[in-house]
Amino acid sequence: MDYSFKGNIADDMIKMELGGRVDSANADAVKADIFEVADQAPNLPVELDIADLEYISSAGLRVLLQLRKSHKKLRVFNVSSEVYEIFDMTGFNQMMDVQKAYRVVDVEGCEVIGKGANGTIYRIDMDNVVKVYNNADALEDIQNEREVARLALVLGIPTAISYDVVKVGDSYGSVFELLNAKSFSKILATEPDKMDWCVKEYTDLLRTIHGTEVPAGKLPDMKKTAVGWANFVKDHIPEEAGEKLVSLVEAVPESNMMLHGDYHTGNVELTGDEVLLIDMDTLAVGDPVFEFGSIFNAFIGFSEMDSSIIEQFQGFSQDVANEFWHKVLAAYIGSDDEDQIRAAEDKARIIGYTRLIRRSIRRGGLEDEQKRAEIEHWRGELLELLGRVDSLSMHA
Repeated sequence: MDYSFKGNIADDMIKMELGGRVDSANADAVKADIFEVADQAPNLPVELDIADLEYISSAGLRVLLQLRKSHKKLRVFNVSSEVYEIFDMTGFNQMMDVQKAYRVVDVEGCEVIGKGANGTIYRIDMDNVVKVYNNADALEDIQNEREVARLALVLGIPTAISYDVVKVGDSYGSVFELLNAKSFSKILATEPDKMDWCVKEYTDLLRTIHGTEVPAGKLPDMKKTAVGWANFVKDHIPEEAGEKLVSLVEAVPESNMMLHGDYHTGNVELTGDEVLLIDMDTLAVGDPVFEFGSIFNAFIGFSEMDSSIIEQFQGFSQDVANEFWHKVLAAYIGSDDEDQIRAAEDKARIIGYTRLIRRSIRRGGLEDEQKRAEIEHWRGELLELLGRVDSLSMHA
């Protein structure tokens, strides 16, 4: 007999393991083994582990279909790539819950090439990187990021598409092919003479993103999210300032143009002579001011009171971050006029500080002396800005 089977009932669950090869020659025997266990508890869900299954024919698939008919809650998991392809080609993965086995990747000692709000990106070899998600139950997040990355690619944004999902420790990761890729953070840290080149490429790509119209309903509305930030912070600043903050955010024009949402230099990669955008799970739509609020935080806001943060996060100094931020802002608005640059920066700072205050308070910042000092600093800056800024739109 060229198949193996184990089955038992435990914890209100029928648990089965099927291995080897299942074809027309042994399908009846496999069916007899499976239903000898399954018929003992017709109302219980079934979990079928096929990690050791090498092959299954149409006759074997019909056995699983019969099991699915008698036990509506059937999960088939630890499916090898080869066997999963059979399920996929025959459409069986649409008829029942079929979950691939995940290749295990170890990132210990691997170079960190980027960090974002939801994960860390490691280089695992010269050709590939893996984004490891902070959330241990990240499969839904991974699926969402793959979908929005495909959307971005179809709309003309140069980005890498994940070709594999892997297990990394207690979490999951997405694997991308980025041949000899080097992040803009690393270029700025190691090749200071390329500052102006990085500014141009970074700004050109940002304009491409912001010039891309997204079909309605495909991405989250960042304005709606930012109104939520403002309403939260409103309760932590004087009433008049809080009302103005909310009204400023609410007055930002609606927009269906794309935003990246976490557009820092660790997420912009040079591979060969092509510049690619990665870490796409924060894609949204809205006015560029929301993007620039995030960019301000990445280069200045987070590290304003501790310059070691920018060095740990991006790998370059605060002086480099300040210069890069200023040059990008000037290039984006197309002006060297310091008053115009400062006006654009002030709008971004309002969004940036609002987000920082909310984030820190929600994470218990008011109970920590150092973080409380940060909150007070951001709060003071925000109040000063609210006293003189009357519009947030970058197009105003």
